[in-house]
Amino acid sequence: MSSRIDGDKSGQVPSRARRILRGPQPESVPGLVGTAVMIVGLLDIAAGVFPRFRYSRIHAVAEVLPVFGPFAAALAISAGVLLLLLAHGLKRRKRRAWRAAVVLLPAGAVAQFAYRHSIVGVVIAAVLFALLLRHQGEFKALPDPRSRWKALTNFVLMSAGSIGLGLVIVNSHPSRVVGNPGPYEQITHVIYGLFGFEGPVDYAGKVSWTVGYSLGALGMLTALTTIYLALRPEHPAARLTADDEAKLRELLARHGGRDSLGHFALRRDKAVVFSPSGKAAVTYRVVSGVMLASGDPIGDVEAWPGAIERFMEEAKAHSWTPAVMGCSETGGEVWTRETGLDALELGDEAIVDVKDFSLSGRAMRNVRQMVKRIERNGYTTKVRRVSELTEEELEQVRGAAEAWRGTDTERGFSMALGRVGDPGDGDCFIATAHRVEEGDTSPFGDLKAVLHFVPWGTDGMSLELMRRDRAADPGMNELLIVASLEAAPALKIEKVSLNFAMFRSALARGEKIGAGPVLRMWRNLLVFLSRWFQIESLYKFNAKFRPRWEPRFVVFRTTRDLPRIGFAAMQAEGFVTLALPRLFASRRRPKPVRACAHHQVAAVPQQAEREVQAA
Repeated sequence: MSSRIDGDKSGQVPSRARRILRGPQPESVPGLVGTAVMIVGLLDIAAGVFPRFRYSRIHAVAEVLPVFGPFAAALAISAGVLLLLLAHGLKRRKRRAWRAAVVLLPAGAVAQFAYRHSIVGVVIAAVLFALLLRHQGEFKALPDPRSRWKALTNFVLMSAGSIGLGLVIVNSHPSRVVGNPGPYEQITHVIYGLFGFEGPVDYAGKVSWTVGYSLGALGMLTALTTIYLALRPEHPAARLTADDEAKLRELLARHGGRDSLGHFALRRDKAVVFSPSGKAAVTYRVVSGVMLASGDPIGDVEAWPGAIERFMEEAKAHSWTPAVMGCSETGGEVWTRETGLDALELGDEAIVDVKDFSLSGRAMRNVRQMVKRIERNGYTTKVRRVSELTEEELEQVRGAAEAWRGTDTERGFSMALGRVGDPGDGDCFIATAHRVEEGDTSPFGDLKAVLHFVPWGTDGMSLELMRRDRAADPGMNELLIVASLEAAPALKIEKVSLNFAMFRSALARGEKIGAGPVLRMWRNLLVFLSRWFQIESLYKFNAKFRPRWEPRFVVFRTTRDLPRIGFAAMQAEGFVTLALPRLFASRRRPKPVRACAHHQVAAVPQQAEREVQAA
């Protein structure tokens, strides 16, 4: 006891005080600095827009860049916008953002002292500058893959933001406005001001100068950032090279039977990292700062840790958020063990064992009746490998798949190949439905529906695409799935992977007797969301074929990353698109065809389900 008391009296600094003197933990510095810069930027914008706020004490505390003379508002707004853009890069540990910050902060501190004599502003800039210098090792992230399309995106977003902020500036001096200009005059004044011209709105006193300089500064920022993005060296997003594809095909030839999603690694809009031995690989795509892998790693399980380590190193180098969509239970265990990430069950994959499939029995009554009725209506089916189709037939299938797609963008990422009939995909399978009709003017002849399967090892196939003619009878997907399962033995196929049912276990358990209130509430929410995302209908469609269910997982770093990962996954799958609208798209586009396999959205025609129930 005495030794502890003597230690306390020896003049040592308490642990809490030592932590304060030592400063923040290095790993937390990017977030702290980024947040501080973001707050400063917001307050600078507010200071430039609202005159009273510009002279308040809070602005004197937060201001970093100087505000002086007739250019006060314009400089404050420009500084605020630049700081907001810089804050995001600092939070993501980007090296270029760090370089810009260490240049801007000292310049801002000098200008602050010279023009405002503000000690507080100098102190804030000095503290942030010192943190950046002391912890510069935390800002090593490389730039993201980019292309010059980002220049167009920047121009559109900055223009929209500048117009919105410009309207606020124009209306921030109501007592000085001459006359009563309407919305049209205000918008015109903003657009003119962005280009440096005087608009139709007039103000009393020097307010007209302030508004004009502010709008001109916004227009200058938009032009300069767009020009910079357009002229800087282009680094396009990574694509799967021919050499990478050849290596992946070799790995799939030896280990492709392990995962039904393995063949989807051959999507050519993915990048790949290999293990040091080259015996395993992880494919991915970067979407909104998320490094999104799908399925299990390709190759030998013993080499998976090496590929996963390379994946995590790449994510750290670019400060991307690592995530895996749709991995198996084995894959999830390896990912969590090797990386310390967490895993959450996402849904279940429906797998039909060919030897156990039969249309007989009461459980298959609805499917059996639907298939028999369609066959009586004159429909026939063919199930073949892609290599067995002629080039004319392949062109017909490709054209039909494109025309029958229900959305402007091709959907799919983790469980879609994104192409049909490629010369390298001769081992894929195509099931087609046909009916000859008198007076049929279809450009695709008697073709009425298409199913596309990719190989799953040497004895399996995985459903990749379902498309059908909207004028065809309901039940085309059921007909072709049954035809594929019946033709599987002749093709030496023993197992068939169908769609992925999201939250399948919650739907199944929630409808049983004895389900608790929380589970029932969760199921009711999923049923409600099925009005837009066919969660329940896809589960019921899969269940009609009496499959066995294999769980699939999402792997993530922290719970707070899940919303960001979910949004990135929806972008990758094509459910959310940030592309510019197609202003001149045809108004007579075919109605949505809900027939894209493996996805909880656009996967099962609801009309077909109603026909089954009616049967």
